[in-house]
Amino acid sequence: MLGALEKKLESILKSVEARLQENLLYFKGMEIEYKAGNRSVKAKLYPDQTEQLVFEFKKAKKIIQADALSGVLLECGKEYDDCSLEYHERGSSIAVWTEKGNVKVKYSDREQDAAIPHDDVTVRSNRNYLVKVGEADSVLREIGILTAEGKVKNDMIRKYNQIDHFVELIDGILKEQAGKETITILDCACGKSYLSFVLNFFIKEKLKRNCHFIGLDISEQVIQSSKKMAANLGYKNMEFHQVNIQNYQPGRKIDIVISLHGCDTATDMAIAAGVRYEAGAMIVIPCCHRELLNQYDYKPFNQVLKYGVLKARIADALTDGVRGLILEAMGYEVSVVEYISPLDTPKNLMIRALKKSGKNRKAYEEYLNLKEALGIDPALGRLLSI
Repeated sequence: MLGALEKKLESILKSVEARLQENLLYFKGMEIEYKAGNRSVKAKLYPDQTEQLVFEFKKAKKIIQADALSGVLLECGKEYDDCSLEYHERGSSIAVWTEKGNVKVKYSDREQDAAIPHDDVTVRSNRNYLVKVGEADSVLREIGILTAEGKVKNDMIRKYNQIDHFVELIDGILKEQAGKETITILDCACGKSYLSFVLNFFIKEKLKRNCHFIGLDISEQVIQSSKKMAANLGYKNMEFHQVNIQNYQPGRKIDIVISLHGCDTATDMAIAAGVRYEAGAMIVIPCCHRELLNQYDYKPFNQVLKYGVLKARIADALTDGVRGLILEAMGYEVSVVEYISPLDTPKNLMIRALKKSGKNRKAYEEYLNLKEALGIDPALGRLLSI
């Protein structure tokens, strides 16, 4: 096999080797076949549980380093006339084979175009899903959205819609991270990390971008559950920590902070973390606003605030409005949007913040004036010492 093909084959294998080194976290495996006349022998390369690379050839196994791949493949193939290999990583594959004195290469996405039945949720809701059944079956099944047969569970249709719409709303923010070699996302109060798993799939396998996820939660149970799901999926670009958000110190630059239904002041902790880490963007969906309900007072509204339900609803709006104002004071461009229908849940607001400048003195003074007028001391202000 080596002779006339050696230089070209070696060059191509070197490029595969470089791909392996660069995307080691996303590598799934490689199948190799050598041929000489009617003889053929197969080999394979795969990561073991300790993330070392195991090379199997002629019933023998050995651990190799990524930078030794091309040399190992050429050495094993020196007795053969032709070879073929398929390299697989998350979201894509490379096929290399020799044929009639030439070397051919084919790059392809490994996603499948889903043939979705007409009675499925995608057709019924008339949505063009970004995270499609058929393409994302592994992750959707792991987080409990799909049955073993690949159908959306009836009681998970609403959650599936919510998750996919979150991805739709964050898509533009992700595309603004164009200059990042790896997008690092911090999921605060992550729970079972459903959003992180789906975003991991979407960013790596749909957008073809490298990414890293950090999940934080105070519950050891949900952290262990998230770790297990990541292992089941082979998502090595994730880490999970049982820790109070305020006490966590990241070992890498945080690009985006997310938080889904962080209860009461957990949302404030997530936002404060994003400000401390100078995150380029934040996307949070608050829940269970309680803090300002018994704090705020505004005499012109007294005849309205005597109705408890109205006082609670105004407190909800004030809480998120003050959060937005504080973020503006910290130099973020802020929008507050409904991310799903209020018929699904009244806790349906999303706060999106993009870092645009240094601190905004005008917004800061407006926050201080509002704070004094309402007689409030918001958790986010305390966390940021403003």
